Amino acid sequence: MNEEIEPRIIKKYPNRRLYDTVKSQYVTLQEIRDLVLEETPFVVIDKKSQDDITRSILLQIIFEQESESNPLFSNDNLERFIRFYNAGTHMGFSDFIGQGLSFFQQQQREFGKAVEGMSRHNPMAFWTDMTQKNIDSWRQMMGLGPENDDKDNR
Repeated sequence: MNEEIEPRIIKKYPNRRLYDTVKSQYVTLQEIRDLVLEETPFVVIDKKSQDDITRSILLQIIFEQESESNPLFSNDNLERFIRFYNAGTHMGFSDFIGQGLSFFQQQQREFGKAVEGMSRHNPMAFWTDMTQKNIDSWRQMMGLGPENDDKDNR
């Protein structure tokens, strides 16, 4: 039976402090980031308005991380993101980014599993298998099936 886990409630007070209702203590943005890394479901509620402000807190965490010495996004990528807000393809872009991130996360998990068992297998077979899985996953994400395998090679 799959029970849905209730998200942890974090309250943001007018003094800008964040209060974790499960731990019954104030928390930092770093601790909220840790919840994300641990894949703990949570929601941030503005104490005064009762609005869900989770998205703005997540953006604040990203902003802080991007301000550090090793940012994830280049200026070029950030400029492209801004352009997509005005391009009318906003939802398509959002869906594409979501699929791309899911694909990347899946590949990271597969790679981690494969590296764990690599010592018991032939390394060439490992890399061949991993490459084929990547190709299959990419085709699935792009809506391409096996029936399209040789169309570009004719």
